[in-house]
Amino acid sequence: MGIRLKLCKSNFIFNSNKEEFEMARKMKTMDGNHAAAHASYAFSDVAAIYPITPSSVMAEATDEWATQGRKNMFGQEVQVTEMQSEAGAAGAVHGSLAAGALTTTYTASQGLLLMIPNLYKIAGEQLPGVFNVSARALASHALSIFGDHSDVYACRQTGVAMLCESSVQEVMDLTPVAHLAAIKGKVPFINFFDGFRTSHEIQKIETWDYEDLKDMADMDAIDAFRKHALNPNHPCQRGSAQNPDIFFQAREACNPYYDALPAIVQEYMDKVNEKIGTDYKLFNYYGAADAEHVIIAMGSVNDTIEETIDYLLAAGHKVGVVKVRLYRPFCAQALVDAIPETVKQISVLDRTKEPGALGEPLYLDVVAALKGTKFNDTPIFTGRYGLGSKDTTPAQIVAVYENTTKQKFTIGIVDDVTNLSLETGAPLVTTPEGTINCKFWGLGADGTVGANKNSIKIIGDNTDMYAQAYFDYDSKKSGGVTMSHLRFGKKPIKSTYLIHKANFVACHNPSYVRKYNMVQELVDGGTFLLNCPWDMEGLEKHLPGQVKAFIANHNIKFYIIDGVKIGIETGMGPTRINTILQSAFFKLADIIPEAQAIELMKAAAKATYGRKGDDIVAKNWAAIDEGAKQVVEVTVPESWKDAADEGLTMTHATSGRQDAIDFVNNIQAKVSAQEGNSLPVSAFTEYVDGTTPSGTSAYEKRGIAVNVPVWNPENCIQCNRCAYVCPHAAIRPVAMTEAEAAEAPVALDMTGMKEYKFAIAVSALDCTGCGSCANVCPGKKGAKALAMENMEANVESQKFFDYAVTLPEKEDVIAKFKENTVKGSQFKQPLLEFSGACAGCGETPYAKLITQLFGDRMYIANATGCSSIWGNSSPSTPYTVNAKGQGPAWSNSLFEDNAEFGYGMLLAQKAIRDGLKTKVEAVMESEKASDEVKAACKEWIDTFSVGATNGAATDKLVAALEGCECDTCKDIVKNKDFLAKKSQWIFGGDGWAYDIGFGGVDHVLASGKDINIMVFDTEVYSNTGGQSSKSTPTGAIAQFAAGGKETKKKDMASIAMSYGYVYVAQISMGADFNQTVKAIAEAEAYPGPSLIIAYAPCINHGIKKGMSKAQTEEELAVKCGYWHNFRFNPAAENKFTLDSKAPASEDYQAFLDGEVRYNSLKRSNPEKAARLFAKNENEAKERYAYLNKLITLYGKEE
Repeated sequence: MGIRLKLCKSNFIFNSNKEEFEMARKMKTMDGNHAAAHASYAFSDVAAIYPITPSSVMAEATDEWATQGRKNMFGQEVQVTEMQSEAGAAGAVHGSLAAGALTTTYTASQGLLLMIPNLYKIAGEQLPGVFNVSARALASHALSIFGDHSDVYACRQTGVAMLCESSVQEVMDLTPVAHLAAIKGKVPFINFFDGFRTSHEIQKIETWDYEDLKDMADMDAIDAFRKHALNPNHPCQRGSAQNPDIFFQAREACNPYYDALPAIVQEYMDKVNEKIGTDYKLFNYYGAADAEHVIIAMGSVNDTIEETIDYLLAAGHKVGVVKVRLYRPFCAQALVDAIPETVKQISVLDRTKEPGALGEPLYLDVVAALKGTKFNDTPIFTGRYGLGSKDTTPAQIVAVYENTTKQKFTIGIVDDVTNLSLETGAPLVTTPEGTINCKFWGLGADGTVGANKNSIKIIGDNTDMYAQAYFDYDSKKSGGVTMSHLRFGKKPIKSTYLIHKANFVACHNPSYVRKYNMVQELVDGGTFLLNCPWDMEGLEKHLPGQVKAFIANHNIKFYIIDGVKIGIETGMGPTRINTILQSAFFKLADIIPEAQAIELMKAAAKATYGRKGDDIVAKNWAAIDEGAKQVVEVTVPESWKDAADEGLTMTHATSGRQDAIDFVNNIQAKVSAQEGNSLPVSAFTEYVDGTTPSGTSAYEKRGIAVNVPVWNPENCIQCNRCAYVCPHAAIRPVAMTEAEAAEAPVALDMTGMKEYKFAIAVSALDCTGCGSCANVCPGKKGAKALAMENMEANVESQKFFDYAVTLPEKEDVIAKFKENTVKGSQFKQPLLEFSGACAGCGETPYAKLITQLFGDRMYIANATGCSSIWGNSSPSTPYTVNAKGQGPAWSNSLFEDNAEFGYGMLLAQKAIRDGLKTKVEAVMESEKASDEVKAACKEWIDTFSVGATNGAATDKLVAALEGCECDTCKDIVKNKDFLAKKSQWIFGGDGWAYDIGFGGVDHVLASGKDINIMVFDTEVYSNTGGQSSKSTPTGAIAQFAAGGKETKKKDMASIAMSYGYVYVAQISMGADFNQTVKAIAEAEAYPGPSLIIAYAPCINHGIKKGMSKAQTEEELAVKCGYWHNFRFNPAAENKFTLDSKAPASEDYQAFLDGEVRYNSLKRSNPEKAARLFAKNENEAKERYAYLNKLITLYGKEE
């Protein structure tokens, strides 16, 4: 919290005079990102941005406010520009500052690192830019999108000043200091706070009025900055190249500015203090005046430390904390002044890891600062904590204060390898008395998190209570577990850690009661709300014994509600249960009178969902009404007190590959049960480089679907379309012999191959219930062969699926129906299965199909984005292996470098295979070689560049050479894994391919090498929350295009076709199943570079029909001419084939109207929508006309 407490050396003294000089500020409930954006908006002329989690919200808010006409302190809207990368954003910031505009940007992690070259330049040129950073971990052995200080520490040498905030209130209070001091001090700032823990924590805080901010600004300094800017009216040159004679001296000339900066920062802190009654300093001390053990730390952990200090002081302990605010320049004297003279031990906490260093950065700075001072002989300990948002609790802080032996330590983990960790005692309750703690367990995309954000704002903005909310997620795109942590009370809340003792717990998914310990986190007499379809008999059957016993023995008030039933009744659907459960919460929590709460919830629902249409709002309102009415209190039977503990349902692998079994049992099962925090360091010694075994998602069996497909064989025509479109490979056709079919519940004679039986197998526990399969099922005479029915009633179908996947692939069946066809391809094992993608995902069906065609010999370089998150998000791996143990070799490097990363893989294969080829040629030419060996060598060399046939030739070659005694043959056999021609693929989304990675994509395509690029085109940055990319079409609303995108979609295909030697295809699976598989097969077979751009509907589009109709949306997109399917094959006689039929243009506007990303502009600005939508349609028509011309241009040459 912002310091609302005056601290002096003798004791705590409340600032009784605060009201005399503190201006009245409006209280508002918001997160740290919005607090930073609110303050920085006032001082910014320009914001050049690029999306990255968790900072994107700052830029989105800035763009939204500018679109709405909010004025900065100069009386104008901020000019917001989205660039193609963070490096580009930093360049634009530099240019804008150089030309005299006060400029800011918002970034984190890898994005901040891409800005480092410009940070040096901006600092060197004394430009007052501010980089607002929600500090985040950097990718090393693995990616982490969560918070620590690795990124900001990587910039400490650049010459920018660095200011840190510990809480949402401090972000609001101190962000102006960064802007104001940058202007006056002529030094750019990184203004940072913890990613997620502060950036996404919602708090009720006091906000700035822009007039007060303007009042503090040095207008003369701003005028001087503008006058000093580049201008042809008084030109100068900047950015020269200097030689050894003067560079060093010129570099040293900036020293006085850095020497003066701490005083300037304190001056502005004092101005803030004067305005709002705080006591901000460069280093703030909190604790006992005569403390003997002091922690020095930065960031959100300080609030937890303060709360722990309050607890320890009451128990007579002499402890304190020094909160670091200005990290660069590091002012040693200010640090010395902040530490009590009584200190006997100092512990420095760092939220980063620098392998190989003597210590982490803050520790090294503290040691250097205190050398030669009165604290010269005070022992200084150093500890690491909280990497990747690891929760840091009061009990861990107590362990730090109690540690007097480990000079280097870690907290929050069990390190049984290097034994650095401190033992943590029993959990403490240090939250202020009267604080209400609530925890909600939801399913990703069920709306729980959104509803809780509304709830905390309703409580914060409509009561006199303080409020805090934080949201904890697993890594699934949707359909994963979400945990919402809400606190509210009469006293300020400084608990920057997760709730483990709650007054109220809600479980929004009934399957969770057997997976997670939830009820056990309730205090005695607490309230438990369970969303389930069960009556008393159902509760007796489904609730595990330990849950029953805890409810009965701890006097838990138990309520149930059937959100799915209400969702169906109110038109919300079976999965959108958020407002129903929200309404039930407000009724049971009794914080606000029920009638008022319903009114406020309805207002929040209108604000949140209004852009989706009045019908959606009306459904939410109905859901709110019913949620309050249909809560049922359960009378807890006496018998439950003695119910036996049944334990949690945890995955336990018993069959499969040993590496997968070990990983699942030792790591995945615990992480999936939300017990990952208990795993010691030794559990990861086998996985230290980030390598994990393939195919572990098959062990998850999450059981999250409400409805699953049920097969009716009577209506089945054996087309296999259901399997073809399934995003999760949860439905598959099975070809069985008569004997194998004996185990099947029902089977048909296989059409065209009567010796085999055919059945459809459904993995009910892996299905996400999207209904895509049933949607595309043609059935017979209008009667479908698949119907979506209740999962619980049909879970028995799992047994057949589990049996079916053990059956061998039928090579003759695949040969008969041909693997490069819709039907034939589906008899091949998908080597991408049960991913964490959203239900109905438009991307995964393409990726899955590619693995069916080439997965046994594929390399995949995957750009960071949706496809990397559903492709390999801890703890499970959906890319799997075939019966021989072969499968896609998958890796993710970064976002921006993916094309180059994949190209590097290709270069490695080429280097190794070329070396082996020389050796095979030598063996073939040897007089000692047998005819069999020579023939095998020749076949291998003849098929060297043909992936489809070189694999078989490799098997023959290895068989022929095994047992040969010559050293060359032995070397070839030793390297047999490198012999076969592999299929090199590069996967990524449009944000990567069109924007940040475009330079690499272009270079790789231009190389002429045999490499395949697959672009999942969602026309938006899907993974970071729906920002505009250069693939976003005219008129679409997206983040950074809040008023509808004014410019047309980039034509990637034409850029690639201009080379003349690149295979290019645009595909849309739902529009043409055959063209999709044909294009993919042609692209891979083409002996040069290929680019496939695949249309992929996404939840960000807001498809009104729902994601179950994703394939229909793909069909409509092509039918109306919004998307065009074509193939450009340089090796073909007719190089260009336009696979789309002439569009039915009368459907065009109806198509746009069916998606919220377009429709919402029509609602907010009908005139603009009419203009942009007409432009969009016209551009599509022009594109079709252009494509038609290509038929002639690339026609058969006479």
